Amino acid sequence: MRHRKLYARNDAGGWLRDLLMLAVVLGIPFFLYLGSQPLMDPDEGRYAEIPREMLLRGDLVTPTLNFVKYFEKPPLLYWFNAVSLKIFGQNEFAARFPSALCGLLTILVTYVIARHLYGRRSALISALILATSTGFVLQSRIILTDMLLTLCLTAALGSFIVAAQREGRRSRALPWYLFYLFCALATLAKGLIGMVFPAGIIFFYLLLSRRWRLLSEMRLATGLPLFLAIAAPWFVVVSLRNPEFAWFFFVHEHFQRFTSTVHGRYKPFWFFVPVLLATMLPWSFFIPGALVRAWRDRHHEDSQAGTYLLIWAVLIFLFFSKSDSKLIPYLLPIFPPLSMLIAQRFNLLVNGHAREIKGAAYLLGISLCLLAAGICAYAFLPDLSAQVQTHFPEYTQQISAFQKHAPPVTSGSCLVIAVLMAIQGMACLIFAGRAPVRLIATLALSSFVLTISVDRLIMPAITAGESTRTLAGVVNTIITPQTRIVTWGPMQSLNWYTGRRTATYHLYDELDFGRRQGDQSGWFLDTGQLKQAWSSELPLLLVVSRENFDNLQKMSPLPNSRIAATSGKYLLVSNR
Repeated sequence: MRHRKLYARNDAGGWLRDLLMLAVVLGIPFFLYLGSQPLMDPDEGRYAEIPREMLLRGDLVTPTLNFVKYFEKPPLLYWFNAVSLKIFGQNEFAARFPSALCGLLTILVTYVIARHLYGRRSALISALILATSTGFVLQSRIILTDMLLTLCLTAALGSFIVAAQREGRRSRALPWYLFYLFCALATLAKGLIGMVFPAGIIFFYLLLSRRWRLLSEMRLATGLPLFLAIAAPWFVVVSLRNPEFAWFFFVHEHFQRFTSTVHGRYKPFWFFVPVLLATMLPWSFFIPGALVRAWRDRHHEDSQAGTYLLIWAVLIFLFFSKSDSKLIPYLLPIFPPLSMLIAQRFNLLVNGHAREIKGAAYLLGISLCLLAAGICAYAFLPDLSAQVQTHFPEYTQQISAFQKHAPPVTSGSCLVIAVLMAIQGMACLIFAGRAPVRLIATLALSSFVLTISVDRLIMPAITAGESTRTLAGVVNTIITPQTRIVTWGPMQSLNWYTGRRTATYHLYDELDFGRRQGDQSGWFLDTGQLKQAWSSELPLLLVVSRENFDNLQKMSPLPNSRIAATSGKYLLVSNR
């Protein structure tokens, strides 16, 4: 144990060795069985289909989804995914590889930043915390623009504070130019927040620290042209080719998304509090103490890095909490600074220079034990639901709705997950205040195994009911050149698996803007058009959820309907 402590504390050398070790070991849950699960709609189907269409059309400038213009996001993730598809072929692993790689690279970048700021041991703990935050890893295995944004913002904001720490000494230009480079890439990943977040975080940092003289060291005269040279060309070219782009992207997708419920994603202001608590387990219980310490030490000269990380995490958290459009992945960019703050607090605790964390550890231990008991109870959900409905009939409707949407998980799977959480809970209760190194090791190892277990034991049950891959396989065996495929609402994974453009019925959702650009007649159907096509001599296949098909048959029945295949909640219905 003493040898391991000395190894972790040694700050001389070992950078490459540490990075290789972290990449190999911590990369396991990111890439293991990455291509085993089918793509899920809407996100994975969308971000796999757009690059497929880019390659098919030979156009990397104008993104299309179901072959209509799609301007909700900039193209950086599409380009990376297109390269991956070109190298690995059209499969689930290739579609997910860039996002998973971004997740792992974010961990390595976090290590580099933390080592510059706090030293080797804090850097290793930071990487360990981020890599064993279950929500971070699981979201990296899904195709999301937010993971790419997280990597770019982490590299940009980290480059700034690393450069700022050298103020008054021999200043190096490279960290400053890396800051501008990754700000530009963040802008190409998700739009204006790639500029807004760094600018806002740096402003408040300079305001609180009174280090305005840093502005003179930031290479603004050469850095801003570098930023524009990387970020601006695509925006200029796509606007010249598509005059309708600017209003939709900058006004509808930025201003209206933040200030209105136009996207139908309204959640209360406190929504992200339980989201962060759950997605950063088991480390989330240590966030309040880490933030309080960073704020309390803000006036200390050697605690400027903590102030910066505090602003980084809190500003982004408050920004999205204030927004009227909220999604769980929006919080991903605050995971790296929180990991570094928690790691530094643990590091000081190991050295005997920080207050104990008994309260947070005990609370975490009790919560994890209760959660483990709840997961065990989940294995008997049907029996428990029946008992509750018998004794509390007034909650019958809510219980039935929950049971209907709850993923089917075997009792064995529940037991495995519960045991891992119980181990973490007991470790917190046993090691709190006595053995911080053992506490960190137990939490990290259990979470490492837990992340892999969740993906193997729970995700198949979820994807089985949400994916169209099975139906796409049936479609590919029975389709003819004359067959039309219609989906109830966008189902882009079906396009990806069949390699065909599909017509969309009833709900146009994210395709609504594109359907109004150019002549899209015949590709977006109302009920009358669907019935007319259904009764024609041409074969037609409709992919629809069971619930929507039942409602359709009650309100406007389709004659001679034949269910050709079923998969999860979806039906493949034929007019022949």
